[in-house]
Amino acid sequence: MHTSEQAYLQLLKDCLENGERKEDRTGTGTISIFGYQMRFPLAEGFPLLTTKRVPFKLVASELLWFIKGDTNIKYLLQHNNNIWNEWAFKRWVESEDYQGPDMTNFGLRSQQDEAFAKLYEEQLDQFKERVLHEDEFAAKYGELGDVYGKQWRAWRTTQNDVIDQLADVIKTIKQNPDSRRMIVSAWNPEDIPSMALPPCHTMFQFYVSGGKLSCQLYQRSGDIFLGIPFNIASYALLTHLIAHECGLEVGDFIHTLGDAHIYLNHVEQIKTQLAREPRALPKLVLNTDKTSVFDFELEDLKLEGYDPHPTIKAPVAV
Repeated sequence: MHTSEQAYLQLLKDCLENGERKEDRTGTGTISIFGYQMRFPLAEGFPLLTTKRVPFKLVASELLWFIKGDTNIKYLLQHNNNIWNEWAFKRWVESEDYQGPDMTNFGLRSQQDEAFAKLYEEQLDQFKERVLHEDEFAAKYGELGDVYGKQWRAWRTTQNDVIDQLADVIKTIKQNPDSRRMIVSAWNPEDIPSMALPPCHTMFQFYVSGGKLSCQLYQRSGDIFLGIPFNIASYALLTHLIAHECGLEVGDFIHTLGDAHIYLNHVEQIKTQLAREPRALPKLVLNTDKTSVFDFELEDLKLEGYDPHPTIKAPVAV
């Protein structure tokens, strides 16, 4: 078995066997461990899980959204990416402008009430259509606040200057690859109250050695079953893109976790996944005509040889 998938499956096992039962903000309940690290040698293949299907286009479109500095879900919806909808929708239904049926406590009520779940989906679909087709509505309610893209590309200082952290770190990799300060932070304490969701992947650091670029991510909180597979693939892709621009090979992606947790309503799905045998990792192919990270679009990113086991569905805790 390649070491990349093995590292993730071991995290699942360790949390199930050694984790502590904890309550959480969503009311779902978790099994949690604190302080965990995985290493993914990117030369082995692109670390997209094979024991269940992980949708690469969703991973890639979200990462490109971050890279563009965008914080509005309209771009994601235009690429059929719905992974941030619930947080924007929650802001809408809790606003004074919302006049529809009560959508509060969706996660708890929908589990007992199919009619309510159907109503929720209808309201969410209407919300998405308005974000896609009404510019004024999208500007107000498609916006997630000062989340990742804003912090990566336009961190505002107390002097009212703007820092493009991502562009700066790429410049440093090219000009001073031995620097120990090649860091991008998404955790901006002043902006946390204005974010729909405070950043889970809070900071990342690059390291150059032997002509290879490695990246380490610190993630304060991670949903092991649904979220972390996305995070692994996303930062692996980011490492590939930056290595490409800087004329380097890829080294390792190191994933360091704070509170790594399994939601209690994901346990059976995880047991299904752990019973599956991993398959060969796919290969990432970049459009080499593009030389800057900031020029890449979805059609410039391809996966070859991805043959995973089927999708395993599980509810998202919001």
